[in-house]
Parts: sequence; C-alpha cells; structure tokens
Amino acid sequence: MRSAVIDRTIPEEAAPTTRCRILATAEEAFRVVGYQKTTVADIAKTLRMSPANVYRFFDSKKAIHEAVIKRLMDDTELRVTEVVETPGLSAVDRIARTITVMHTACVERCEANPRLHEMVEAAITESWNVCRAHVDQIGSLFERLVREGAEAGEFVVADPALAAACIHTAIIRYCHPALVSHYPDAGAPPLAAMIEFLIGSLRPRT
Repeated sequence: MRSAVIDRTIPEEAAPTTRCRILATAEEAFRVVGYQKTTVADIAKTLRMSPANVYRFFDSKKAIHEAVIKRLMDDTELRVTEVVETPGLSAVDRIARTITVMHTACVERCEANPRLHEMVEAAITESWNVCRAHVDQIGSLFERLVREGAEAGEFVVADPALAAACIHTAIIRYCHPALVSHYPDAGAPPLAAMIEFLIGSLRPRT
C-alpha cells in the first residue's frame, strides 16, 4: 500500500530534473524487466529515493507509464513534423518520407526495446486517450499533406480528410510495434511498394 507520508527532501527547483530521471529510469526498467513486472518501488530503489518521493511527481504507475509512452510518441511526432515542414519538398515526397520515418522509428524502437509491444498493449488497454491523441496528431499531419498536394495540383481527391485517413490506416502494418516486432515478414508488400501504391491512388488519372 502506498505510504501516506510524503518525503519533502527534493527542492522544488529540482522537480523538472527529478521528473525526467524518474521517466528515464522507468523507461529503462520497462525495457529490461517489462512493464507488468516493474513496480514503483523498483523505480524508486534504482533512483535511491523513497516511493513516496516518486509519488510526488506521479500519482501511480499508470501515470508514469503514460508519461513514458507520451515521450516516445512525442519523438515520433517531432520527426514527422520536421518532414512535413521541410521547405522545397513536394507533397508526394513529404508523404513518402513521413511514412518511411514512421516505419524507421518503429523498427528502431522495437530492436532497441523487445518489450515495447508490452508497453503499447498496456497503453491501448489502460491509457487509450494518450494513444488517441497521438493517432489524431499524425492523422492531422497526413491530412495537411493531402490538402497541400491537392492545392498544388499533385493530387485529385474529393475528400482530403478521408484520403488521409485511408493512408494512415493502410500503413498500420508498418508502424504498429506489435505487428513490426511479432510479424516482420508476414506477407506484407515492401514498404516502397505500399508508398507508391498509396501515392498513386491520389494522383490525377491520365
């Protein structure tokens, strides 16, 4: 049971650094030991602080997990946003690069963290709002690219939002940690072929 005594030994000015240390330690524990087997007491012990101090920053293990997942998702969103906002690139090139960046980020994380799928599965079942916000953000970036492509004459689409949603759905096989880690070669077409197919569906018919 969580202690009701709150340890006040951490100065307020150290709070941001301490919060980052907790998240970094938790992420490493989730990666090595697994989310389900890691406890707040384990995280506190590694940091040489009391569990009560950890609870000053996160009110539960679930809250820590949500923050770790959000950090990973924020990193992907940053990579994608950098591609979307690259000057001088066509919408075609930016969509292709966006999909490639998302796939590469997922593969890199799965290789570095074999237990990542466990964290994601826990997030989907316990913290869907965090996942939904990420899905919505990536979806909005795809919609922006489709709209800009249509305005530039690269694409002909009646409903950019629907077209973007179709693209986003079609690439799940290449960007979902559980699918990438468990079924890397399960009959999916090469990523380049999928990208070409999706972009071709948006181009004007000749």
